[in-house]
Amino acid sequence: MSECVALVTGAGGEMGHLLIPALRAQGIDVVALDLVELPESIRELCVETTEASILDGEVLEDLFRRHTPAYVFHLAAVLSRKAEADPDLAHRVNVNGTYNLFKLCHQSGVETAVRFLFPSSIAVYGLPNAVVKKEAGAVKETEWTVPSGVYGCNKLYCELLGAHFRRSRGMLDFRSIRFPGLISATTLPAGGTTDYAPEMIHAAAQNRAYKCFVLRDTRLPFMTMPDAVDALMQLARVEPDRLSTCVYNVRGFSSKAAEIRSEVLKHYPDADIMFEPDPARQALVDSWPGDIDDSLAQKDWGFCPKHGLSQAMADYLVPAMKTRYAMANR
Repeated sequence: MSECVALVTGAGGEMGHLLIPALRAQGIDVVALDLVELPESIRELCVETTEASILDGEVLEDLFRRHTPAYVFHLAAVLSRKAEADPDLAHRVNVNGTYNLFKLCHQSGVETAVRFLFPSSIAVYGLPNAVVKKEAGAVKETEWTVPSGVYGCNKLYCELLGAHFRRSRGMLDFRSIRFPGLISATTLPAGGTTDYAPEMIHAAAQNRAYKCFVLRDTRLPFMTMPDAVDALMQLARVEPDRLSTCVYNVRGFSSKAAEIRSEVLKHYPDADIMFEPDPARQALVDSWPGDIDDSLAQKDWGFCPKHGLSQAMADYLVPAMKTRYAMANR
């Protein structure tokens, strides 16, 4: 066992499947928490796995007391689609669960501040309509933070609260990344409003028809899951005096839905991908920026994604999905 421990909440989600192996590769022991039993491939990498809610205070207190984590990667969340359907649950999980972790970090008794890595979202932004969205261009961290959805409100509040804890309570080193839409080859989408991109690709790889729930010319920033995990790991390791803020934008590429479809068709020419916009989800997507400015992350900690759209498809998504679905069909 190493002397450095990371607590990973929501460990069974899309990000956890890549983050936990990355932490182990750095010699960091992992304590994993999720509502459901983790797959054996993840459990065998952890010093302890626990099936419990992020709202179970007694479980969390026990984990902190026994492991005194140096890092917390707080991945557990109710994502945008479900948050809109059940705002009470979203508030309990996304806000109360996060606040309780902040308090435990502050009370943990470690010699140096716990590095708290918080995946936030472009959902914290809120532009009034598609016309303003187009005019705004690449949005900076301090612009248009007036979210129109429950999930964005939850995330923005936790960002502000984390920054407050960092300023006023010295044992929490809060660091947040506002992720764009994330695309993973190894796990299926889990309820985000940006999921039309990964859903489109997974459907094509399985030879299933897909109806995209946004308009063809809808533009959003995206990145691959490996680039997202690399970004979290980079930000976790950087020394505090190099950080000019505690909340950073990152992105891999900015593309229209039709451009993603075209790229998919290069690799899956028979794919049946149609557009059937859902008005409620389209309105939410129209309030999110078409691109974000990640120059601060580049400057402060050397963020540099590997994948643009074409590279993501050719080098990561298509090869990994061919393996995934070939094994599934055996």
